[in-house]
Amino acid sequence: MDQTMLLNFEGVKKTILHGGAADLPKFITGTKVTFHFRTQLCDAERTVLDDSKKHTGLYPIVAKSLRRIAEGKDPVDWHIHTCGLANMFAYHSLGYSDLDELQKEPQPLFFVLELLKVEQPSEYNRESWALSDEERLKAVPILHGQGNKFFKLGRYEEATNKYKEAIICLKNIQTKEKAWEVPWLKLEKMAITLTLNYCQCLLRTDEYYEVLEHTTDIINQHPGAMKAYYIRAKANVEVWNEEEAKADFQKVLDLDPGMAKTVRKELGILRMRMEEKREEDRVKYKGMF
Repeated sequence: MDQTMLLNFEGVKKTILHGGAADLPKFITGTKVTFHFRTQLCDAERTVLDDSKKHTGLYPIVAKSLRRIAEGKDPVDWHIHTCGLANMFAYHSLGYSDLDELQKEPQPLFFVLELLKVEQPSEYNRESWALSDEERLKAVPILHGQGNKFFKLGRYEEATNKYKEAIICLKNIQTKEKAWEVPWLKLEKMAITLTLNYCQCLLRTDEYYEVLEHTTDIINQHPGAMKAYYIRAKANVEVWNEEEAKADFQKVLDLDPGMAKTVRKELGILRMRMEEKREEDRVKYKGMF
């Protein structure tokens, strides 16, 4: 078939550049197709917009947005109404100037697709973005357990990825529930636990400002989340925010007096670090003025 119709207008022309030699595979629900793709402008230079041999990671996000455009919906609305980690995706553009420009002024495009592999549903493990809500919910405790295992082994990057994937699964489900009602709150509780585990990994990898962002996000929504104050306090210690760290540790004590021994130890570490910092600054700036 060389031509197909799009929205009752001739809009797509298909040309087979190189035909396959094997038997035509079965395409049943859940079949996974792996392919390379290249998108080019219809200009004299055939300017390349995307080439999957260079970029593949964001394709599911782009594909989701393009489907919403075809349905007449906001292409980024599906990112909104999230908090914590998922706010990374709450943009008001596609995140690329050339794609934003293309969205404003549509034009003909060349799509070159190279089919590499076809797998039946039983032959592969689907990525979390391709799961149904029921499958996502079942995947969360598995990902959580895998993250905990990697954390205990000191493999923090791998633990981070597992926690992140579990959080995104939960947030995708949560957007379909009414905020602050019982089903939403159950998912929120699970997401908070995972996000704080994620932040524990970030503390180990020196990503202190990201920890501050996520813990503050949780505290703003759930001011009784003691563990969020504790983790934020530790991040504040690492970036020399002395007063903020003290305030957070005090809040930990207010919420859980049983943490007194732990807080005293952490305050001792804070005092030592601040003394070292002041001495370093004194030596650094000695004689400057």
